[in-house]
Amino acid sequence: MQTADAVETIQREMTVFARRARAAAGRMHPELSLVSYTLLGHLEDSGGCRATDLAAHYALDKSTVSRQVSALERAGLVARRPDPRDHRVQMLEPTRAGRRILARVTESRRAVVRERLAHWPEDDLSRFADYLVRYNAGSAPRPQD
Repeated sequence: MQTADAVETIQREMTVFARRARAAAGRMHPELSLVSYTLLGHLEDSGGCRATDLAAHYALDKSTVSRQVSALERAGLVARRPDPRDHRVQMLEPTRAGRRILARVTESRRAVVRERLAHWPEDDLSRFADYLVRYNAGSAPRPQD
């Protein structure tokens, strides 16, 4: 396969992957979109952070993050607290309910992935995992302010 054809195939298949992931996230918890799930997971993994940190980390527009965080707050999944180092700054962190839903959705998503990959040889799984890590380690475009 030539480079241009391979890139086209990769782009097309990644689009299919993203659409399936969004649809699956909606089925697992109607209030938790794929973006919300991702942001909530980052808040848990990081021990909390500012909304601007989320926007920078995921190369998202600040208004997108603001809408998602507001929805998570309304659902009782995220809370704000003052930053202990600078009380002018608001830190975001998952609530107990947010952590419970995140754990449930994460396990459901893992089960789906395990099922889809159940018949793949171990070498293929390792290569696929390595390729995804390598791809995601590349620099992403910055959002327009």
